[in-house]
Amino acid sequence: MNHQRPHHVFGPVPSRRLGRSLGVDLVPFKTCSYDCIYCQLGRTTCHTVERKEWVPLDAVLDELKVKLASRPDYITLSGSGEPTLYSRLGELIEHIQAMTEVPVAVLTNGSLLWQKPVRDELVLADLVMPSLDAPDRVRFEFINRPHPDITFERLLEGLEALRREFSGKYWLELMLLAGYTALPESVRELAKWVRRIQPDKVQLNTAVRPPTEHYAMAVTPERLEEFARLFDPTAEVIAEFRGRRRPAEPQASAQAVLALLQRRPCTLLEVAQGLSLKPNEAVKLLEELEAEGQVCGHRHGESFFYQPVK
Repeated sequence: MNHQRPHHVFGPVPSRRLGRSLGVDLVPFKTCSYDCIYCQLGRTTCHTVERKEWVPLDAVLDELKVKLASRPDYITLSGSGEPTLYSRLGELIEHIQAMTEVPVAVLTNGSLLWQKPVRDELVLADLVMPSLDAPDRVRFEFINRPHPDITFERLLEGLEALRREFSGKYWLELMLLAGYTALPESVRELAKWVRRIQPDKVQLNTAVRPPTEHYAMAVTPERLEEFARLFDPTAEVIAEFRGRRRPAEPQASAQAVLALLQRRPCTLLEVAQGLSLKPNEAVKLLEELEAEGQVCGHRHGESFFYQPVK
């Protein structure tokens, strides 16, 4: 089996929020302050709150310069772990903004926002997308399984503080799970916290991809629409990806497909959209990777996903 080390820059990935998003991975696989039951990447293997230069800044920038030819809609600091664990996050954002006019988004679980140095770096971004998955301490600890240094109170403190200090776009994602938080009273409690945080947008999501734990179950689209109306203004239910434009050159290689799948399970259509391939081209590359034993496919709900063989 090929154990080639993944690159730091991947995609563009089809994103339901950001169109074609060029991802930047700043920590080793599953290095995170949480160990969420719904995570599509499996259990956290490095459960930490230590901030350091996990990957070389210069290497990230060199890769990014090459990948800008794909003309993404956003450059998104996200990937296979928590990006705010990267100690040179602010420097990276400044370098990217000097290199291109493509906006920089940071997709974060929000767990370290109670730390002022983290907020000072995040305010340099164009868009910050933190998460709030639970309305209280008990469900926070059950769903997110945070590092012991992170409390529900600290999470809320950080989300509110960032809003006060950040003048860019602030979109708050709420991950609703059937039986745990997808209940009218729970959603009303979440709406109470949202009124305190005052994000620019509230976006409702659910476990549409294969989760770490089988009991992290998705909410139906109809139910999400009902819950969206409990927010004022009405929350947005994150829609399926629709591509905005194609890159200059298709990125048709098996390694590009594998790099995408190492960050998130994808359907055939998502692979094709993310790498600007025709569906039949994507099928050929997936079949090649399957024959080599590098990826496998399985059904989750009504969709068929591909992901790397662990």
